[in-house]
Amino acid sequence: MPSPQPSSVLRSPRLWIGTGIIVAVVSTLFALLYVGGNVNPKGNLRDLPVALVNNDRGTGTGEQRVNVGDKVVSGIKKAAARDDSIDWQVLSQEEADKRLGQGKLYGALVVPRDFSARVGGLTAPQPQDPAAAKEAPAAPVLKVLTNQAAGSFGSSMASQATQKAAHAASAELGKELLGRVQAQQGGKGPQGQEAAQGRSARQDGKAAQDGKAAEGGRASKADAGRQAALPAAAQLMLTDPVTVQVADGHPLDTHSAMGLSAFYYALVLLVSGMLAANVITSQVDTALGYLHTDFGPFRQRMPVRHTSRTRTLAVSTVLMLALAVVMGSLVELATVGLLGMDASHLGLLWLYSVGTIAVVGVSALALLAVFGTPGMLVSTIVFVAMAVPSSGATVPLEALPGFFRALAEFEPLRQLTGGLRSILYFDAQADAGLSRAWTAMGVALAVSVLFGFGMTRLYDRKGLHRVPRPAESAESVPEPAAV
Repeated sequence: MPSPQPSSVLRSPRLWIGTGIIVAVVSTLFALLYVGGNVNPKGNLRDLPVALVNNDRGTGTGEQRVNVGDKVVSGIKKAAARDDSIDWQVLSQEEADKRLGQGKLYGALVVPRDFSARVGGLTAPQPQDPAAAKEAPAAPVLKVLTNQAAGSFGSSMASQATQKAAHAASAELGKELLGRVQAQQGGKGPQGQEAAQGRSARQDGKAAQDGKAAEGGRASKADAGRQAALPAAAQLMLTDPVTVQVADGHPLDTHSAMGLSAFYYALVLLVSGMLAANVITSQVDTALGYLHTDFGPFRQRMPVRHTSRTRTLAVSTVLMLALAVVMGSLVELATVGLLGMDASHLGLLWLYSVGTIAVVGVSALALLAVFGTPGMLVSTIVFVAMAVPSSGATVPLEALPGFFRALAEFEPLRQLTGGLRSILYFDAQADAGLSRAWTAMGVALAVSVLFGFGMTRLYDRKGLHRVPRPAESAESVPEPAAV
C-alpha cells in the first residue's frame, strides 16, 4: 500500500483546527495580559505610597505662634480626601528616609525647617536703608524627593503628584499673602491706593500753608506712595511664592538602569531556568531513546531505555540543580563582571541567582513531567505571560487592575524582583523584599517537588508508561536499565 504524500497532511482538519486553537489562545492571552496590565496606569492608580514630611519649626511664641508647614500638610490631606490615587503618609524625616531606603515609598514632599520664617519674610516691612532694601527675601522652598530604586515609572508618577500638590499649596499660600499685604496697605486694589494717595495730597496741602513744614510734607507724600503701590514683580512673586525643588530621595549609581537593573536581572534568571528545563527535558529524553536528535541532515537516536516517569524526573532534577550553579555564576559574571552593573553583596547575589534558576527550573520540569508537551505552554504562560505584567517592576502594583494585583501575590517575577532590589539597591535588608523572596522560593520549590513527583508516581502506579514495554518472558523478567 503506498504511503500517504506529505502534502496530504495539510488536508487534515485536525491539524488546522488543533494548531489554530493553540496559537489563537496563546496570542490572545499574551495580548490581554501584556497590554491589559499596562494600558491605563493612571486610571487604575490606587494608594501609591508617598510621604508628607513637615520639618517646619514655625515662628512666633504663644498664641502668636504660626506654623505654615502644618497648613500645607493639612491642605494636601484635605484635597486627597477626594482622590484615592495617592496614599499620603504623614511621617517624620527619619521614618521617611527609612522607608525610601526600603523601597516602601515612591517619593516624598518635604517642608523645610525654615519654611514659616521664609514665608513671613515675604510680607515683613522692608528696611529704609536703600542698600539693605536691595536684598530680596529668600523664597520659601518645598522639596520633592523621588525614589527610582522603588521603580522608575512609579517614582515618576509620585513626582508628578507631589509637584502638583506643592504648586497647589503655593497658590493657596499666595492668596493669603496678597491679602495680608493689601491689608497692611490700608486697602485693596485701586480704590485703596486712591484713598491713600488722597490722604497724602491733603497732608501736602496743609504742609504747603506752613512754610516751616514744607520739607516734612514732601517726605510724608513719598512714604504714602510707597505704601500704596505694590510693584508688579513683588505681586507676581507673592502669587506663587514657593520654589519647588526636586531631588533623589535614594540615589542610585549610574549602572543601575535607572532602577530597572533588578527587573532585567530577575527576568534573565527566570527565563534561564525555564529554558534550561526545556533543554534538560529534551536531552534526557534523547539519552533515554524517547526522542531523536537532528544535527543538520543527520539524525541520531539512542536505543530506548525503559524507565519510570518518576526516575526520569529525578534525573532531570539532579541535572537542573547542578547546572543552576553554572548558569547563576555565568549570569553574574556577565552582568557584573563584563557589563559593569552596579552591585554589592556579590556572594549573596550569586547564591540568590543560583537558587532562583534552580527553583524556576525544577518548577518548569514538574510542569513538563505532568503535562507533557503542553507543559511548555503552561510554563510560558505562568512564568512569562502572567509574570511580567504583574511584577510591579515597570508599572507599579498600585497602578495595575485588581486582577494583576491578585496575580502579584504569587507570580514569581514580582517576588524575584523584590529580592533583587533589596540586594542591589537597599543593602540587602530583609524587610525590603529579600525575606519575602526567599520565602516564596522555598514554598515554590516544595510545591513543585510534591506536585511533580506525586503525579509522576501516580502515573507509574497506574501503568501509564511513556513507551509500552516489550512482552515480558515467562521465564525471566528483565530489569529496567539503570539510568
